[in-house]
Amino acid sequence: MARILGLDVGDKTIGVAVSDEMGWTAQGLETIRRESKEKDLARLNEWIAQYQVAEIVVGLPKNMNGTIGPRAELCQAFATFLQERTSLPVHMWDERLTTMAAEKMLISADVSRKKRKTVIDKMAATLILQGYLDAKSR
Repeated sequence: MARILGLDVGDKTIGVAVSDEMGWTAQGLETIRRESKEKDLARLNEWIAQYQVAEIVVGLPKNMNGTIGPRAELCQAFATFLQERTSLPVHMWDERLTTMAAEKMLISADVSRKKRKTVIDKMAATLILQGYLDAKSR
């Protein structure tokens, strides 16, 4: 089975996670500091090639009432850009509360505020991808 890349797309960073070959678990890879769409794509293409990724999951930050706001529209636009430029299937996955859940997990693990800032997006990407993998296996 091919691997899946999970992304938590923000204005300043992109959290990146990848599935294992069986599609059971998600592992965080890195947090990309955003510079331009082209540089973001170049770095993501490195991960895609290294892990032989077959599909991508992008977190969709819906509002709590389920509506799509400006932040979600930006994520949808980035997902469309990825699909066009990588030719891989790109899925949107409801990411409501994933960053909050990641923050709580890191706090409970007694990770310092400074360290949390550097790994929060990678952790959120891992939770997004794990949610997708769990739903797909059902």
